[in-house]
Amino acid sequence: MFAVTILGNNSALPTLDRHPTAQVITCNDQLMLVDCGEGTQLQMARYKVRRSRIQRIFISHLHGDHYFGLIGFINTISLLGRTEPLFLYGPPALQAILQIQMDVANTTLNFELHFTPLTPEGAGILFREKDLEVSYFPTDHRIPCYGFRFDFVKHKRRINAEQARLYEVPSAYYSKLSEGLDYTRKDGTVVQNDWVTTAPPKGKSYVFCADTRYNEELLLPHISGADLVYHEATYLHDMETRAWERYHSTAFQAATLAAHGKVGRLLLGHFSSKYAEVEVFLTESRPVFPQTDIAREGVTYLV
Repeated sequence: MFAVTILGNNSALPTLDRHPTAQVITCNDQLMLVDCGEGTQLQMARYKVRRSRIQRIFISHLHGDHYFGLIGFINTISLLGRTEPLFLYGPPALQAILQIQMDVANTTLNFELHFTPLTPEGAGILFREKDLEVSYFPTDHRIPCYGFRFDFVKHKRRINAEQARLYEVPSAYYSKLSEGLDYTRKDGTVVQNDWVTTAPPKGKSYVFCADTRYNEELLLPHISGADLVYHEATYLHDMETRAWERYHSTAFQAATLAAHGKVGRLLLGHFSSKYAEVEVFLTESRPVFPQTDIAREGVTYLV
């Protein structure tokens, strides 16, 4: 399973029914948290996300609506007895901020917290694990801010058991076939791999664009061809000037970027609290990019 669950879709000022940015990425048995705004723990409880299964946390930038819930989450899972390591990725200053918070409270964690700093010069692949590859890239925001791309690719080839038997390939060799190796029979005949296997299915990709101005040069290389893209839409397009001044985007701009990037689907979020209803964002974006949806809290979107 490769999916995204939205916990918060609002910008800096929370409302009674919309919360600051937080998303959970599910990749098979692994859960990862992207941003952790205030109230994220309550949203996890509300939508039955198991906190204990969060293995990695990605913080896009250090505006409060994207990380003010982090120290509370870390403290909670420690109080609940977590012993498994937690991997945290974020701007360098985040490590010092967390350390101060823990020091003044005399907090000792029950688990190892592994921190990886995100920097412009280090942008690229963060890690590869089994079928998952995660990379990051800078966005165009008022302070250093990063988007994240999650690529889920099955690398092993599929075995055609009937063909393998026909060519007298023993089943004990199937694991090597799946890795792309040929098989040499005892008589010296080489069984070509593609005679008995098929290519793995096409990979899937999800991109979290974080807070950003409209910037095709910066963002298109990272979203192009992605199956699902989340892009902020803080304002409607009649407030384009304010969006630019505040380093944010409009729904029209997000849809334009998605169209130019030939992505599969677009999710809009990070809505300004000045808008009581978010459906209006679709009336502006869908004429430009029909495959647009609202990033609705509590909804899980398959990639």
